[in-house]
Amino acid sequence: MKARAFSYVRPATLAEAFDAFAAAGGEASYIAGGQSLVPALALRLQAPECLVDIADIAELRGISQEGEWLRLGALTRHVEAHDDPLIAACAPLLALAAPHVAHPAIRNRGTLGGSVALADPASEFPAMMLAMDAEMEIAGPAGRRRVPATEFFQDLYQTAIEPGELLVALHIPLARPEHRCDFDELARRRGDYAIVGCGVMLALPQEVVSEARIAFLSVGPTPVRARAAEAALTGNRLDGDATRRAQAALSEDLDPAEDEQVPAAMRLHLARVLLGRLLGRIAGAA
Repeated sequence: MKARAFSYVRPATLAEAFDAFAAAGGEASYIAGGQSLVPALALRLQAPECLVDIADIAELRGISQEGEWLRLGALTRHVEAHDDPLIAACAPLLALAAPHVAHPAIRNRGTLGGSVALADPASEFPAMMLAMDAEMEIAGPAGRRRVPATEFFQDLYQTAIEPGELLVALHIPLARPEHRCDFDELARRRGDYAIVGCGVMLALPQEVVSEARIAFLSVGPTPVRARAAEAALTGNRLDGDATRRAQAALSEDLDPAEDEQVPAAMRLHLARVLLGRLLGRIAGAA
């Protein structure tokens, strides 16, 4: 199949982009890297009247430290999350997840904003936004707002972005010296969608976990914070007993759906294995 006919505009400002979207009567789609949208157009899963190409909007670019936050413009590409030294220093969990995203050709074109806005529950970057307590800056004709990741991901492919609005930037609290983090995922082949993936960010100021953030991907309709597992770690030394308690607590956090290829019980088991692996690596490095 191929995409239906559509009009195409390439605005230079956000105001022009919002005007183009409105002129299409809401029957428009924003496009940047296009790594998800273009296949959907080809399969006619989406058939907008107009494509609004936001790639020339300078305001959507840039990586900068702003006080206690790292600001990533929505057009920041996956490969920049992999290579940029400021991201590695200020948001190391994002840099650790980046090599697991698809393949180099996709990472060279895909954008962080596009990945987060799509909110694919099997995608690495949305889950890491949740693990890092990021905030999403959304703009539209009515103005701007910042939405915490805990409120941004609402359901399968559904976010807090309203029709006509754009995700313009990602704001991530700076990692502190006492933070230790790691990421891994289990997939049939490198670059495939993960059967389960996990990012862990712990504060270990004096060998005791003072703060724990754990987020999983591919275990539900949205990325999932493992709150019970976090509570099992907080206030304790990161040893084998704490790890086993956190693994056991995942039965309270995760409720994966049954799948013909990966039964729910197997996915939960693999999530426990993966969490144990990550906590073991962090404990060894600490």
